[in-house]
Amino acid sequence: MADRISYIGLDVHKESIVVAVASGGLRGEVREYGRIANTATALDRLLRKLGVDGMTLRFCYEAGPCGYGIQRRLSAQGQECVVIAPSLIPKRAGDRVKTDRRDAASLAKLHRAGELTAVWVPDAPHEAIRDLVRARLDAVHSLRRARQQLSGFLLRQGCHYGRPAWTKLHRRWLAGLKFDQAVHHVVLEDYIAAVEVAQIRRDRLTAQIETMLPDWTLAPVVAALQTMRGMALVNAATLIAELGDLSRFANPRQLMAYLGLVPSEHSSGASVKRGGITKAGNGAGRRLLIEAAWCYRFPARLSRELLLRQENQPRPIREIAWKGQVRLCARYRRLARTGKPINVVTTAIARELSGFVWAIARHVTMPAG
Repeated sequence: MADRISYIGLDVHKESIVVAVASGGLRGEVREYGRIANTATALDRLLRKLGVDGMTLRFCYEAGPCGYGIQRRLSAQGQECVVIAPSLIPKRAGDRVKTDRRDAASLAKLHRAGELTAVWVPDAPHEAIRDLVRARLDAVHSLRRARQQLSGFLLRQGCHYGRPAWTKLHRRWLAGLKFDQAVHHVVLEDYIAAVEVAQIRRDRLTAQIETMLPDWTLAPVVAALQTMRGMALVNAATLIAELGDLSRFANPRQLMAYLGLVPSEHSSGASVKRGGITKAGNGAGRRLLIEAAWCYRFPARLSRELLLRQENQPRPIREIAWKGQVRLCARYRRLARTGKPINVVTTAIARELSGFVWAIARHVTMPAG
């Protein structure tokens, strides 16, 4: 039966795909098929040529900038296709030659041996929501950069506001500035315009997230996560858009490892050495959890805003959220008293916070269909 299976490694590029075929069996032949165009027509032709005589095909390719289009097209035609995590592909230490043909052949052989780790592939609607939240993150970064550029210009000119910036009062203060050089007024207005454009873009994308969220299949999970402190609508939507369906994690430790929030380790024999977190997996989700963890440096309490977010949630979810808040606030203070660096404390809280996020997601009842 193994002889009737072919393992296909695809090295995907923008314009082309390099294909290698590994025959079934532990010592089956690995051969180069060639380079084809990265088009739907070329993929269909490849399927017809390789799938003759009822041959079972199992495709794989690395996750990358070309997205999941190839996987979706092959899956729609009944073919098995997995997208591989590039950072988890086994590599020989002495291998210093890298070509497209070698990459494709290596993928085919490792896929046959079962040595590759597949990534979770979102469906098209989920990927659309993820693109939306990532566009908002880009807008936030653009706004931060524009503000930093304006602040740097003011610092060079010796202008100091001395109070919280980016308020209406701050904007009026900017309008009243006087410079000796007329050109500086032009520069100031250009920097101000860049800040305002970036702010409008951020607010527009935030409104789009709020508008599109009710139609999303994972909207109930987003609503449930908002019972947690530090998890308002945008943060919760971004976290779930990045992580996807949390039910695929059998336990919270798997989620913590996926987020890269577990400590690295280099142990041998009786020597046990643990270092900083691995920072593997999804960096955007890890950053959001660390930002949310800063909220737990204050005493546990239910604010008016948090109470409103919890109103329509079932009692078990509210109890998990409150249990998490009490535990994390107490643990934050306990770790801080030991003298640990504040960043280390916050990261530890983020790791435990991910466990409560997993627990809440498991209690959400998803709508049928």
